[in-house]
Amino acid sequence: MADSIMSKAATMEIPINSNGDTGTLPEDDSLEQQVMVSGPNLNETSIVSGGYGGPAGGIIPTSSIKGPAIRFNPEYLDRRQAPAAGPDIRMKSRGVSLPKSQSAASRLAQHTDQHPGSTSNHSAVNSTEEVSRGVAVEKLEGVKKWGINTYKCTKQMFSERFGRGSRTVDLELEAQIDVLRDTKIKYENILRLATALTMHFQSMVQTQQALGDTFTDLSQKSPELQDEFGYNAETQKLLCKNGEALLGAINFFVSGINTLVNKTMEDTLMTIKLYENARLEFDAYRSDLEEMSLGQRDAAAMVRIEMAQQDYQVHREKYERLRSDVTIKLKFLEENKVKVMHKQLLLFHNAISAYFAGNQQQLEQTLIQFNVKLKPPGSDKPSWLEEQ
Repeated sequence: MADSIMSKAATMEIPINSNGDTGTLPEDDSLEQQVMVSGPNLNETSIVSGGYGGPAGGIIPTSSIKGPAIRFNPEYLDRRQAPAAGPDIRMKSRGVSLPKSQSAASRLAQHTDQHPGSTSNHSAVNSTEEVSRGVAVEKLEGVKKWGINTYKCTKQMFSERFGRGSRTVDLELEAQIDVLRDTKIKYENILRLATALTMHFQSMVQTQQALGDTFTDLSQKSPELQDEFGYNAETQKLLCKNGEALLGAINFFVSGINTLVNKTMEDTLMTIKLYENARLEFDAYRSDLEEMSLGQRDAAAMVRIEMAQQDYQVHREKYERLRSDVTIKLKFLEENKVKVMHKQLLLFHNAISAYFAGNQQQLEQTLIQFNVKLKPPGSDKPSWLEEQ
């Protein structure tokens, strides 16, 4: 069919007169003119008049024809060399029309070429919206899980308090935890009393220092009592020096007790708190699984039981892991407590004994033995630069 179309395009019947003008000759069926194209060059085009069997003298060169009767179409040769892709001829003969997807795609490509930033901006906006939607969904799921977990734990806690629910108990571990809490209370009392002793003894040392300065001043202004004031001034200064050494030992003792109570023991108690919360969650999910197991066994119930079994297993592993952590920390805490308290109690005893015995040399050796460094007088006061 394509050949017939091209043959019609190549041969056209046009009426001409002797002058080469078109449209003035009356209609005559006996006279036919045919344009024959022998090649792509229009110079080879000729017009044959008088029908197909006419004489050769009827050949008229096309250069003598005037007017827009014949136009060169450059797309015609392109179509003959490479036919454009179009709808199937068989589908067209059957009356089926296909959508012009090629032209729509070309228009979309042209629009993209003309506006290259619109597609990227649109995709960026879509990706931002998807990320925001994903974050919102994650937060909603987190709130949902937290609400369910809080409800189950609260229910389990009230059940245990009113004696309606059962709880998992490790007797040996619970006894060690009770001992630790009782020990912490007693050590906090020691820390409070030692801090009070430090404050009172520091006030006494400051008083002795002021009294020694007063005796020194009076010994210079009272010639008749110069010796007596001088002896007392030296005694107070010696007591003040020994008092500062003892004060350094007591501060070292207080610092050691404070680290043991407020850091080491507190860290172990924080782990114990996490362990108790895990135990409560474990019992809550265990009770929930037991209640589901006693109910109906239809398809939906079996799905819920399977999900409850998975949650129960997760909380069981968490509970066992924290219980192991608490056991290990309690063991190390006991060893550390014995070591620290042995050193601190020995320091406190030797320093107090040497001070009140008046043995300055033994007091100094005690400080060196336990590596206690004394602060210079007035180091606690802020400097003049800090006051400004």
